[in-house]
Amino acid sequence: MTDTAATTGPQPTAAPPTLLYMMKQVELAVRAELDELARPVGLTALQYTALTVLERHPDLTAAHLARLSFVTAQSMADMVTALLDRGLIERHRDPADRRRLVIALTPEGERLLSDLRPAVVALERQMLSLMSDDEARTLRHSIQLCRQALHRPDAPGRP
Repeated sequence: MTDTAATTGPQPTAAPPTLLYMMKQVELAVRAELDELARPVGLTALQYTALTVLERHPDLTAAHLARLSFVTAQSMADMVTALLDRGLIERHRDPADRRRLVIALTPEGERLLSDLRPAVVALERQMLSLMSDDEARTLRHSIQLCRQALHRPDAPGRP
């Protein structure tokens, strides 16, 4: 019996996955989990995201909400209609520019987010459960730096 490893030499090792690929895997896993959390209250993960954006940034135009929620303007138009119909958001005139319509959470939308918050906090804890507190803080900081680097006007690929 011959030693094939000795005659063929060392086998090449597969390259590790890129960080972009790994970040996408995490994003897809989080989205699937958020869909599971939001489904019982009749929301999708994307609708939940839009509501949390409005919680942090009230009185946004639909276009600005779409950008901050990472969806197209058309998808946001459909989402706004659905959320308006459920009474989770409202449209009103912008006090600073009466020609502009903006979107804000209703008290019902705020209650729904409040009801979901413990489950979302638990999901984040689960995601970070294999890290120390210092590692979790470093991850948060590193992700913020990645986001800033990609939003620079002089970043590669920007016009």
